[in-house]
Amino acid sequence: MVHFVGLDVSVKETSVCVVDDAGKVIFEQKVLTEPADIIALLTSLGVTYGRIGIEAGPLSQWLVNALTAADLPVICVETRHMKALLTAQQINKTDRNDARGIAQMMRVGLFKPVHVKTLVAQEQRMLLTSRKLLQRKLLDLELDLRGTLRNFGLKIGAVSRSRYELRIRELVADFPRLQAIAEPLLAVRRVMRQQLAVLHKMLLDTVRGDAVCRRLMTAPGVGAVVALTYRATVDQPQRSCIPGQSARMSA
Repeated sequence: MVHFVGLDVSVKETSVCVVDDAGKVIFEQKVLTEPADIIALLTSLGVTYGRIGIEAGPLSQWLVNALTAADLPVICVETRHMKALLTAQQINKTDRNDARGIAQMMRVGLFKPVHVKTLVAQEQRMLLTSRKLLQRKLLDLELDLRGTLRNFGLKIGAVSRSRYELRIRELVADFPRLQAIAEPLLAVRRVMRQQLAVLHKMLLDTVRGDAVCRRLMTAPGVGAVVALTYRATVDQPQRSCIPGQSARMSA
């Protein structure tokens, strides 16, 4: 007999529900949200699993990759679609009821799967977003300092990144209080520029070592950032959809 599992995941604990092919609940329990604990619980039951469902979320990539490595037939499902189905069939929303609902949806095949990115793609995505974060915060700091000094009639004007700090020092030289305020901001800016350079070098090294990125960059207008962004987003172009379902990308 084939069994189906619903996992309702929270930060600390995961509600597990196992149903048989007739829809009867045969097992329910909460377990720590750790791959090893979930795998140990499921394998201890000694039954055959048809599908194991988990909603897409912050922890889903971590858990899905671990359960897949343990040869468990886990499927990550689209959150909004599953939420709509669970809301329609439940009176009281609880972790236990959600796990039951997910298990039943796995049994009848009523779900929309999403692609879970590989560990490599996740690392590439983190590199891109971290670099973008530092780049954005650095620009925010520069623009804020530029706007603040303008209130005192001190205009930075058009200046290169390398001369930005020198220009600030020139403007506040005759204003001790402004100089004292600007110094910590300039120190932070120096550190942010240094660390942004570190992340940018990591990005370039990643692209140089990836044959797909190098090929993408042969197209006019495609640089290292665009190539790696496309690479990390597509992840596995050879992946196939589950019959009758349309695969979506996980966030």
